[in-house]
Amino acid sequence: MAPKMTRAKPTKAAVNGAADVGPALADQSEVLALIKGTHANPFAFLGPHVDDGTREITVRCFLPAADAVTLVCEGQKLSIPMTKVHPDGLFVAQIAQSKKQALSYHYLATWDGEVVRLEDPYRFAGVLSTKEILRFRQGQLWRAWECLGARRVTLDQVEGFAFAVWAPAAQRVSVVGPFNNWDGRRHIMRKLHDAGIWEIFIPGLSANDIYKYEIIGANGDLQPLKSDPFGQAAELRPANASRLVDSPKQVDNDQAWLKTRHGRHGLDAAISVYEVHAGSFRRKPEEGNRPLTYAELGDWLIPYVRDMGFTHVQFMPLTEYPFDGSWGYQPVGLFAATSRFGTANEFRDLVARLHEAEIGVLCDFVPAHFPIDGHGLNRFDGTALYEHADPRLGFHPDWKTNIYDFTKPEVVNFLVSSALFWLDRFKIDGLRVDAVSSMLYLDYSRADGEWIPNIYGGNINLEAVQFMRRLNEMCYGEADGIMMVAEESTAWAGVCKPTYDGGLGFGFKWNLGWMHDTLQYMSRDPIHRAWHHGEITFGLAYAWSENFMLALSHDEVVHGKGSIFSRMPGDDWQRYANLRAYYALMWAHPGKKLLFMGAEFGQVAEWNHEGSLDWHLLDLPSHKGVQSLVRDLNKMYRATPALHQRDCDPSGFEWVQADAADVSVFAFLRWNHDRSEKVLALINMTPVPRVEYRVGVPHGGAWKVILNTDSSAYNGSNFDGPNQVEAEVSPFNGQPASIVLTLPPLAGLYLVPA
Repeated sequence: MAPKMTRAKPTKAAVNGAADVGPALADQSEVLALIKGTHANPFAFLGPHVDDGTREITVRCFLPAADAVTLVCEGQKLSIPMTKVHPDGLFVAQIAQSKKQALSYHYLATWDGEVVRLEDPYRFAGVLSTKEILRFRQGQLWRAWECLGARRVTLDQVEGFAFAVWAPAAQRVSVVGPFNNWDGRRHIMRKLHDAGIWEIFIPGLSANDIYKYEIIGANGDLQPLKSDPFGQAAELRPANASRLVDSPKQVDNDQAWLKTRHGRHGLDAAISVYEVHAGSFRRKPEEGNRPLTYAELGDWLIPYVRDMGFTHVQFMPLTEYPFDGSWGYQPVGLFAATSRFGTANEFRDLVARLHEAEIGVLCDFVPAHFPIDGHGLNRFDGTALYEHADPRLGFHPDWKTNIYDFTKPEVVNFLVSSALFWLDRFKIDGLRVDAVSSMLYLDYSRADGEWIPNIYGGNINLEAVQFMRRLNEMCYGEADGIMMVAEESTAWAGVCKPTYDGGLGFGFKWNLGWMHDTLQYMSRDPIHRAWHHGEITFGLAYAWSENFMLALSHDEVVHGKGSIFSRMPGDDWQRYANLRAYYALMWAHPGKKLLFMGAEFGQVAEWNHEGSLDWHLLDLPSHKGVQSLVRDLNKMYRATPALHQRDCDPSGFEWVQADAADVSVFAFLRWNHDRSEKVLALINMTPVPRVEYRVGVPHGGAWKVILNTDSSAYNGSNFDGPNQVEAEVSPFNGQPASIVLTLPPLAGLYLVPA
């Protein structure tokens, strides 16, 4: 547990300037600034400094409450007691300059009789290179985590951690933690003025040590202690300090997956995603209802997803976040895997295990906004640094969060670097970018007068558009074979167009229009569906305007919406039948698939992030039947090229019956690349069996039923009907032949040529 965070205060004598500073200290104002914690450049005062006249070296150190300090120069075989020239802990020694070797030394400091060896952070040169600083200012330092934040380095054969943080308006920035008793006067950083970056090398620290930044802002006000924007680990909430980490563990057991994933993410690939909230997939009720660790999650999730036939999992945000109720969508640590479930290395192990099982891994990424928590990015250096200063641009009225200022190259650099960090360090297979619409439109959720038009007078956030283009260019360019997915809820044209053609450059887009219309249709009593037939057919008017993913996500099972199952009308039999028919429609419909956890077995209750999924429902045949259907749909979708190869190509789809509204039947064909394979999908959305129902087919011969959602295998009614029918040379529905068969009630059938 972290010690209580207290700020050291100077003595009364220091404040009054009454202390004897000694002959080695000519400028008492510098001493007073140091003691008060307002010194802006301690590197010019502390550490070793050569007197140009005498060629002697004056060494100064500030160690509050130390009883005595000895300066030890091993190379020169010197051990010099330092003079305490200020009661708050300022010590001085003078030594002759050696012509043979550079000065190397350490301190032996005594506190309450205990002697501690300390290296002097003020004797080391800076760590950041001129090139790195320039690239950061230009917004071109794409692997910024290798320079900023905290990283283990060795300088002058001394091990420690180098810290670097961007805070251009700050008057002073210090690294604080238990190692210096949270005293902001101990490790004041050096400011690289042109870039606004502060840096320091602190020897002797270890992985897992906690730290924060203490910042005096632009107006001289002490800010709340800040966690590291580039920190790669954090304390478990409600604590929120950053945590030092060693270099990441190298994991190589998923190289085979990484070499082949490019083909798994193409427009013609079978992609069926299982969306997971890591904290509520399963819980440990016998241990205080705690969530699973990353390792335990893998033990349960991997065999389940593999058995169910999903190709990918998509984790809701795992970047560090303070409030459980935000589900991760209000992140504070964009470079830190949340400590709720374990360490970063343990998450990397989970990803590798999923890859070994041939399961891809996507993660939610949230560049649209960030929370106003005091320890986070909010007014980081006392000014609106990461966010817009004007609330009409910088504050989100719906979520009460800050909006990133995409006009600043450093902010764009920060966000793109975070995305690349997750792709590089954890080898995940792609990012689903949250809340894209809120970034695209300046008037998103704002009334007239509450937003500022762009330079052309329009409502498009031009800088956010450029940011997303750069994000996708860098991610696709730096991480081979990944996919970028947009949650974009409007009719913005070109979300999946290449950036060189004026698009945003995403690989796929969630089809939220399809989701909204079809869920609305399914919630209607079947007797009324004839008048709302277009809620199913309309989606095919724009189904290929983007590379769509059909998403029934977490957003559809919260905030009073109930579960997917609970929206189905009718008695219990009809509700389960409706759900099975809906899934048959979804898996046959053009577009990749995404299903939120629990929906695959018909979770009844609305999702609760504080509990586990209702796995006990699988003891009931009705829920077991839904689960079995989704398993078979996934396996059929993956094994049948006609169901996935042309998901994003209109030539892979053909209506057979789009206008049978009077009976609420939908019939269409799906084709593979060379049209050598086809699947006929028939969906009856009423509880009335359609006996001797005629539908057109492209040729004669036998047609075999390969899926019937009314089958007893799925706890259906098993309504009588042949598993194979012979096509007649009788044109119908614009097709040269036709079949006559029975359509079970509230059911979907897939047929292929026998």
